[in-house]
Amino acid sequence: MNELHLQVKVIPNAPRTELVGTLENGVLKIKLKAPPEKGRANKELIKYLHSIFNIDRDQVEIITGQTTRLKYVRLLGVGEEDLKMVLNRLVDLT
Repeated sequence: MNELHLQVKVIPNAPRTELVGTLENGVLKIKLKAPPEKGRANKELIKYLHSIFNIDRDQVEIITGQTTRLKYVRLLGVGEEDLKMVLNRLVDLT
């Protein structure tokens, strides 16, 4: 089974949840509608990643960064090609 590890920088309390791009070092930048309280932003991140990669929620795991904006995430059933397709969709929308 494919497995992808990503670094993600989240920006909570945004008007909407969306992938806004990548930073220079390859870190994904994602705005989250949820506030960073009681795990709400983490739940929103898991929900968002599961939807854009079309995988089950239990295939998304925040490995480190539960209480910080910089998170290390593992996605099961996702490979590099899947990531490229998601990023290409982002470019097509802009």
